[in-house]
Amino acid sequence: MQRRRFKHILSFPDRLTQEAERWRAEAEKLPPGIERLELERKARRAETAAHMDEWLRSPGLQPPK
Repeated sequence: MQRRRFKHILSFPDRLTQEAERWRAEAEKLPPGIERLELERKARRAETAAHMDEWLRSPGLQPPK
């Protein structure tokens, strides 16, 4: 059995940022409460992950020699 391959159009940080924007927009539609806080938390985590990925891929960060 062969694995299906899927070629992503957007980079990983771009996809995370896009999801964070979508979650923030959804959260703005909800009244204050648990659901809204959870969506805001998801958005914040996605943005943090995107920043961490960019930082890890930066040319200034090099493996030990």
